[in-house]
Amino acid sequence: MQNLKYIFVSGGVISGIGKGVTTASLALLLKQSGYKVTPLKFENYLNIDAGTINPIEHGDPFLCEDGTETDMDMGTYEKFLNENMTRDNFVTMGQIYKTVIDRERKFEYQGEDVEAIPHITDEIIERIHNAAKKNNADIVIIELGGTAGEYQNVFYYEAARILTLRKPQDVIHIHVSYVPTPGHLGEPKTKPTQLSVRTLNSMGIQPNFIVARSEKKLDKRRADRFALFCNMHPGEIISNPDLDNIYEIPMVLHKQELDKKVLEKLSLPVREPDLVEWNALVERINKKKAKTVEIVIAGKYFGTGDYQLRDSYAALFDAIDHAKWEVGVEVKTKWINSEDLEFADESPEEIKKKIETIVGTPDGLIVPIGWGERGAEGMIVAANYAREMKIPYLGLCYGMQLACVAFARGVIGWKDANSVEINPDTQHPVVHIIPSQKELMKRRAYGGTMRLGAWEAKVEKNTMAHDIYSKYKEISDTDITSERHRHRYEFNDEFASEFEKHGLIISARSVVEHLAEIIELPKSMHPFYMGTQGHPEYKSRPIKPHPLFVAFIQAAHDHS
Repeated sequence: MQNLKYIFVSGGVISGIGKGVTTASLALLLKQSGYKVTPLKFENYLNIDAGTINPIEHGDPFLCEDGTETDMDMGTYEKFLNENMTRDNFVTMGQIYKTVIDRERKFEYQGEDVEAIPHITDEIIERIHNAAKKNNADIVIIELGGTAGEYQNVFYYEAARILTLRKPQDVIHIHVSYVPTPGHLGEPKTKPTQLSVRTLNSMGIQPNFIVARSEKKLDKRRADRFALFCNMHPGEIISNPDLDNIYEIPMVLHKQELDKKVLEKLSLPVREPDLVEWNALVERINKKKAKTVEIVIAGKYFGTGDYQLRDSYAALFDAIDHAKWEVGVEVKTKWINSEDLEFADESPEEIKKKIETIVGTPDGLIVPIGWGERGAEGMIVAANYAREMKIPYLGLCYGMQLACVAFARGVIGWKDANSVEINPDTQHPVVHIIPSQKELMKRRAYGGTMRLGAWEAKVEKNTMAHDIYSKYKEISDTDITSERHRHRYEFNDEFASEFEKHGLIISARSVVEHLAEIIELPKSMHPFYMGTQGHPEYKSRPIKPHPLFVAFIQAAHDHS
């Protein structure tokens, strides 16, 4: 800990500008230079974690291997570093306040009056040191949520200032800020970032580097203006323009020697990063694809006012990208609000015609994660349509559960079949609540109480699932694999024999509770129809795409 180095990454002008990708890219460059690096994300909100936040509000919560429900940036860190993040890498202001208040209630401050400074700031600094120690880090990169000037994150910046004062040779600050190019002017404007840096200065922080996010590469004039008005050298202004894919960003930063300059400022030996594997990835991404397949995603979290929100399913879109690069095809995604597939008081012929109009004849169909009654019937319609039309299908968590409901209605003939989450009074509850969750639900204990994190499952031999995991060596000699989970409801095993009698295969069950983990249809019934209770999208990485997604995209390719 004595030689630990700290890099703070702050944001300016607008949120969502790319602090997370910048943090991950720099972490990759330093890791590939031989340093042990651990990134941290400090979030502003008072939630203990991201698990209870509506995806439309803050994007898709990312699920870690240890069950921590976090911000999407944890997924970015994992994808760039090819390492698992844990609860130590994710901190919210709610966690900080709760820890300090709990200590006060236990008289751990021994009668002292508890105040924001130093107690809140000390806890922030302690979290940084704790993460660094647990990960045996040489360098810790701390991403500060939000933008400079927000009242919610002022204590994070104060902690950064205090740490800089204590260890001036070991701390640097990188400010990621937006440089807009108004259409009626036609030139990049530096004033918003100048004001953002002035806000930083007012909090006692002088950035060592500015990473300028802009539509196009920053020119010399703009870099000189930044240097003049932000009290910096032109070489400390790093251009980070919009790119076709985010995985090119490490090379853009490396070309401007950001990693070298950072190491020099931290008085660490400069080493050339090994980017052979990463360069190969970028070449694979940029390689011209001969074929395009269309994938329909029927979800319930796309709509936000008059706009469609991609971030609600961020991990899913990333997993599709990783798989398409592996297969070597281009993928066109079509987003459907599942509520648009719900019809009432119309004939079966009219309904089928409307579904065909909305969904079309894609090469693959995905029903992703979801909660609650809204839009669920539309998801069931989508799962049923994919089965009947022999369209390759992948159901994820809720998408697996509702595929079972669709099968029960359409194949077995139980027209009232449902999940008790949707209809508690159904006579055929083919999806029911996990027994251990019942008491939690009664007590309204929603936060962090689901079946979360990595769970092992035994995959049956001679199934499509076993073939897929075996092909990519993601299964043990004892046929055990592991996926991350985030759910309260499960397939009701009481009905398993009836499902199997009608052709559905339960191809994997959990090791601990014997719960149905993966369902599929035999090739005699469907070319590719699979649902998984786990979330393979959270484990997929660009260097190592998830086998289930690769197999699905390959099936879509073969179907097209």
